[in-house]
Amino acid sequence: MSIRPYRDIERRKTRQIMVGDVAVGGDAPISVQTMTNTLTSDVAATMDQINAAAKAGADIVRVSCPDEDSTAALAEITKQSPVPIVADIHFHYKRAIEAAQSGAACLRINPGNIGSADRVREVVKAARDHNCSIRIGVNAGSLERDLLEKYGEPCPEALVESALNHAKILQDHDFHEFKISVKASDVFLAVAAYYGLADAIDCPLHIGITEAGGLRTGTVKSSIGLGNLLWAGIGDTIRVSLSADPAEEVRVGFEMLKSLGLRHRGVSVISCPSCARQQFDVIDTVRIIEEKLDHIDEPITVSIIGCVVNGPGEARETDIGLTGGGKDTHQIYLSGMADHRLKNGDIVSHVVDLVEERAAAIKAAKKAENA
Repeated sequence: MSIRPYRDIERRKTRQIMVGDVAVGGDAPISVQTMTNTLTSDVAATMDQINAAAKAGADIVRVSCPDEDSTAALAEITKQSPVPIVADIHFHYKRAIEAAQSGAACLRINPGNIGSADRVREVVKAARDHNCSIRIGVNAGSLERDLLEKYGEPCPEALVESALNHAKILQDHDFHEFKISVKASDVFLAVAAYYGLADAIDCPLHIGITEAGGLRTGTVKSSIGLGNLLWAGIGDTIRVSLSADPAEEVRVGFEMLKSLGLRHRGVSVISCPSCARQQFDVIDTVRIIEEKLDHIDEPITVSIIGCVVNGPGEARETDIGLTGGGKDTHQIYLSGMADHRLKNGDIVSHVVDLVEERAAAIKAAKKAENA
């Protein structure tokens, strides 16, 4: 049996488009998205969610625009938002035009559902006039009737055919600033569809497992599906669809990318599951440390290991390490080297201080480099 190359992720080559000031595809970093669940017409509530998502690291945020009140509010939202906004449009071509006029960076539509050729032409013109890209969003739960009749049920071939049909409409209008998603709640179906689509077209792909579930079940399903795709080099922007706070979708998305070495943002904690050998309460310590370091953007690795069996080895590979020792005295490692010892009562605050000091040093170095 051959062994797969170690850490060998070669990303699929795609065209690059812009979603506001965020590049998607090509050699751009894989961006992380989420979607608000407030009424878009409630500008204050929607902005609260957008700001929280941006603070968690979101590169792009999508909002739903089902009516005129929503597209009217969108004009104020796009002015206030710290990140580009995607307007989610279904069927109503006028909403798409209004959203483009209101400053949306991208329209999530299916061109084939917009209506007549004249309506599609108007939407494409609005997108072009307002520097607005488009996401073609195919979903297994809302496939066109003729494709369901042709294939009998949602299947990878049906999702890919739907996506390519919609893409051809835009291409026929000489519009190429688009990305595509082919989502399904079934992991096997979604992954197979994305593999097929990746072979069929060179546009950027927005990947996700739709309706994945709550925080725990949805994270697991999404990690299996998106991890498979990302490891194969497929995916230019991701959304983890969870029945949870939008900011949690962002956090989970970044953890996926960090685990594969595809993005480096914030603190990555390596910790043991704990056992009878632990010399301090690992589980509670890790929980509190992660909460207290959630605001750190700089990429820093921290190992929290309860005993000396694996602790020194893990610490050698991290920026800051803590290994449990006897008599309530533990070892702190800095840049992989044993540095000093620490008593039980100081653990959380001491590790947090070390991380914040390192983050400040990284930030200062970047500032000096760019001066």
